[in-house]
Amino acid sequence: MSEINERIRDGSVRVVTAEEMPELVDELGTQGAVREVDVVTTGTFGAMCSSGLFLNTGHSDPPIKISKAWLNNVEAYGGVAAVDLFLGATQPSEDRGDEYGGAHVMEDLVSGRDVELRAQGVVTDCYPRSELETTLRLDDFNQAIMVNPRNAYQRYAAAANSTERTLHTYMGTLLPRYGNVSYSGAGALSPIPNDPDFEYIGVGTRIFLCGGQGQIIGPGTQHLPQNGFATLMVKGDLKEMSSEFLRGATFQDYGPSLYVGLGVPIPVLNERIAEKTAVRDREIVTEIVDYGVPRRARPTVRRVNYEELYSGVVDIDGAEVKTSALSSRHVARKVASALGDSIRRGEFLLSEAVEPLSGVGRNNPVRQTKEFLLVGDVMSSEVVTVREEINIKEAARMIVGGTFDHLPVVSADEKLIGMVTAWDISKAVASDKTSHISEMMTRKVFIASPDEPLELAARKLHHHKISALPVVDKDHRVIGMLTSDHLSRLYGRRRRSK
Repeated sequence: MSEINERIRDGSVRVVTAEEMPELVDELGTQGAVREVDVVTTGTFGAMCSSGLFLNTGHSDPPIKISKAWLNNVEAYGGVAAVDLFLGATQPSEDRGDEYGGAHVMEDLVSGRDVELRAQGVVTDCYPRSELETTLRLDDFNQAIMVNPRNAYQRYAAAANSTERTLHTYMGTLLPRYGNVSYSGAGALSPIPNDPDFEYIGVGTRIFLCGGQGQIIGPGTQHLPQNGFATLMVKGDLKEMSSEFLRGATFQDYGPSLYVGLGVPIPVLNERIAEKTAVRDREIVTEIVDYGVPRRARPTVRRVNYEELYSGVVDIDGAEVKTSALSSRHVARKVASALGDSIRRGEFLLSEAVEPLSGVGRNNPVRQTKEFLLVGDVMSSEVVTVREEINIKEAARMIVGGTFDHLPVVSADEKLIGMVTAWDISKAVASDKTSHISEMMTRKVFIASPDEPLELAARKLHHHKISALPVVDKDHRVIGMLTSDHLSRLYGRRRRSK
């Protein structure tokens, strides 16, 4: 390591990117690669929700002990110390909602823009001020330290959607019936696949972070290297960063996130490291999981490597499905290149880890001690379905004689194809229509599954301004109905029991 750092200082260091290393190893062998290459640079640029910023505002006159604070109307946590704040990347704005959040405040600061600070304080003898409003730029903060609890995933599961409706997730928009596959990660450019056993990467390792220099401060949260899902916890000085490698983003119907450019230089100290830094996209395998199942343990659709994902098309059950990346390989290459340039200029020295990263991690589910209801626990199993051939008057008689306001319409093989409500029928009868319900039924039907969390179903009812969801099994056959009345009665009982 000291020899490589000396070459960095005198300008003779030999640097290649992780994408260039495989061909060199093929041509020269691992022995030759060790002789010819000193450092392999890696890079990623993707959304990292697990990102945050510690800020010190300095003391006002008279002083204030901040209990609550907002930066451009994005709430920052004020329970650290009198004028220390923590801003989370995914915190949404109070007036602009999901379109602007903590990540965008960070980008504004890095870009040199003004940020409005509004703070409330708890009055004490030593902190007599109760309110503060001011405008600040990045240089006005004493410290602005980014700390990302989880970053640089070793690999990331890709996402697909088996349901009949479009899903909006942190993996982007997932089209129905496996209409697309969304993935993240830089493949062979990613840091950890180039050092999977942490021979170099460890606590204290110097890294490229959003255009500046940072450090690895430990294994990331949800670090699970034994399953190929290692992560890193990192920190860096926001004042050294660039908006080229730090960008706020919004995911539709999910919220804000922060795109982070991160790179780790890997010193080629021996043949073993040379071989590992020659990893290729096709050797990095992940899973396509079904986000249509709204549970922690989502089923795997199939295993796939990054070469297939980058090709733009993967096969699912014999069908060609288009793939799209949420992360940017183009910017990841710029990260690896910028890191290499910094090393060649003698501005970036390699650092030995002060402590190795653990080869075993933990990512267990939370222990749940309170009731958690699923749709199947609340829905009514007594549901009447109809065929689209029946006429409107017959449908009206069924609703009048029953205890329900909705009629799911099913095909000859009993699969859901539409919905008719009492309101639809009332309008048709008032207009003297006596034709078949196929002419007035709703064909775009929002549905629920019996193992779906009740809160998610309630969100669908509210978001789409509807009063009922047919509950279907995996074959799209109607097995129940969940209505807003079910939820009202349930929440009413809960309020009375408190």
